[in-house]
Amino acid sequence: MYIRQTKTSTSAAGESYYTFRLVASERVGGKVRQRTLLNLGGNFTLSRRKWPQLCARIEEILAGQVNILPVDQELEELAQHYSAQLVVKADEAPSKKDGAKTTEYQEVDVESLQLLRPRSIGIEHAGLEAARELGLMKIFEECGLNGPQQAAALGSIIGRMAAPGSELSTRQWLSERSGLGELIDYDFEAMSLMRLYRVSDQLLRHQQHIEKALFSRISDLFSLPATITLYDLTNTFFEGKVSANSKARRGHSKEKRSDCPLVALGLVVDGSGFVRRSKVFDGNVAECTTLETMLSALSATAGSMVIMDRGIATQANIDWLVSHNYRYLVVSREKTRRFAEEHAVSLTSATGAKIHIQREEYDREVRLYCYSEDRAQKKEGIVARFCKRFEEGLGQIAASLAKPRGTKKRDKVLERIGRLKEKSRGVGRHYSIDLQYDEKSEIVTNLTWRQEKQPGTQLSHPGVYCLRTNEMTWDEETLWRTYTMLTDLEAVFRCLKSELGLRPIYHHKEERSDGHLFITVLAYQVVQVIRLKLKSHGVCESWASLRRIFSVQQRVTASFRQKDGRTLHVRKATVAEPKLKQLYQYLQIPEAPGGIKKLIN
Repeated sequence: MYIRQTKTSTSAAGESYYTFRLVASERVGGKVRQRTLLNLGGNFTLSRRKWPQLCARIEEILAGQVNILPVDQELEELAQHYSAQLVVKADEAPSKKDGAKTTEYQEVDVESLQLLRPRSIGIEHAGLEAARELGLMKIFEECGLNGPQQAAALGSIIGRMAAPGSELSTRQWLSERSGLGELIDYDFEAMSLMRLYRVSDQLLRHQQHIEKALFSRISDLFSLPATITLYDLTNTFFEGKVSANSKARRGHSKEKRSDCPLVALGLVVDGSGFVRRSKVFDGNVAECTTLETMLSALSATAGSMVIMDRGIATQANIDWLVSHNYRYLVVSREKTRRFAEEHAVSLTSATGAKIHIQREEYDREVRLYCYSEDRAQKKEGIVARFCKRFEEGLGQIAASLAKPRGTKKRDKVLERIGRLKEKSRGVGRHYSIDLQYDEKSEIVTNLTWRQEKQPGTQLSHPGVYCLRTNEMTWDEETLWRTYTMLTDLEAVFRCLKSELGLRPIYHHKEERSDGHLFITVLAYQVVQVIRLKLKSHGVCESWASLRRIFSVQQRVTASFRQKDGRTLHVRKATVAEPKLKQLYQYLQIPEAPGGIKKLIN
């Protein structure tokens, strides 16, 4: 075994470069021939004087010999890596021949058993099969990505599914803990970190084509009706100042991280939970200004229904939807609440809660005033907490009037009451506050208050909300159950944030942070394929739960010393445990990913 350096010229430019190969000489038919064992690539940087030591150490590892002499760390890491690659690339062990199972026996020393190089394989196997079903590699090829770039893109996406984090942590996972490289025949240990960054840039440049082609494939696979569109925004935060990103702005953070710069992610999702379109907006963008930008590029079928939450459902957006022949179902932004139970119909939600719906029809619009018993209890608890806090504030002001040095001037007391109302979340308007003071000196001597519930508010009608739609033919139950699909969109955001590493973002450049978010969206699409197929069999667990089941399966190398002195290396996946085996059966994919590889040295 030795290393050979070969000079090669490119066909296009004629520029020459060197490649390195691990070669063995063998006698075939009376002639000595060279056989390439492993291609070391063009970035092999080990000093030439260490090449014989490296080859000797690889042979020792494959022969199962223990090296008692100190070995250079760089040389040892390369030797372990290349010997593992030789086992991975070994011939497939015989399993079947002419339909009959073949059996091979070897006499080995059991005491010599070593279990080497454990790598996770379960998530990689399920994710790779789902990505193939979606035709991701073909889509990447259409975008001009070559083989290594496609492997890097796939590694980024499945890495986001298995171990969410930055590109740096993804590369560490791919090279140190994952068996994905074995499944796609790519050496992630030799891949540079910069390749992951650059493939992120390439994916972002082709975002529109990828999203369109991917959703078209999804629609064909699952026969999705293009009639329901859900739209909403969420935001995520950065670590650091992010001065190089023009979209990173201070704003209202849904994760209570207003101390950090933010960007907003808008998603258009279909009724089955798949993303049709995504776009990154400035962190301080107003939700209501983003709808037209997102829907204009979709070319959705005329008559499609758009479902939005209150933050986006402005009258201007509703008028735009009507003018472009969309149907809409939105939460009304009107503040006045009303509900008459005698005119309402009742239904039961999926959780068993009672919902009462009063329908009123106007000119080309239906309004549903919905009352939820569970929501009412929740709102009453929230309002009671705000009222208690407001009354405690009034009590503190009243107590200060009895102190010798307390604030007693009428204007100052009114100023304190005004600040308290500003922080009261709207409950302050339900209180009548009386001041008793000396008209000559304007010194307040006493403060009293009483609660007076204003009609049509959250105090008088807790648990009541209003839905608006221009769909005149559907009944109350159909409209309400269609609106509840927004909870599926909220589940999408939870999956992106909590299970797929949407937050935080560590990149400082705009294109890199946008690429990070886009890769997360692509990972979600693959996860959704897996979850939807499992859901058809009654498996409705979160991705975090499914990931724990998939992550148990490993791929390991078992090395034995044979009776003839040679070493047998067998690499295969561990047996799938019952829960994992059932998931594989539902997904209709093999239970032993990667097959069995055998090498005798």
